[in-house]
Amino acid sequence: MRTDISKIHEKTRYQDITPGNQVYGGGTSKAFNTGEWRTATPVIDESKCVHCLLCAPVCPDSCIPVISGKRLAFDLDHCKGCGICAYQCKFGAITMKEGK
Repeated sequence: MRTDISKIHEKTRYQDITPGNQVYGGGTSKAFNTGEWRTATPVIDESKCVHCLLCAPVCPDSCIPVISGKRLAFDLDHCKGCGICAYQCKFGAITMKEGK
């Protein structure tokens, strides 16, 4: 039996939950706006960004979209503010600011 995790909530009957409460679906941040957890927000300085794209693959939530070799604005609905992108940016184009 497989259960769509988007249909499991606090009122789900125990009979309708998978054995051992195993999760068979993706619980990714794309399905949920997890950006509200954020305590720090990445900020891009476009004048310093050289579009090397080293930040995009290290983002654990894929919050740095890339189209035609150019990085776009952060997806703040899903960014948790971990700061990995800022750490990876060797040009100082990404900094973290306190708050949302």
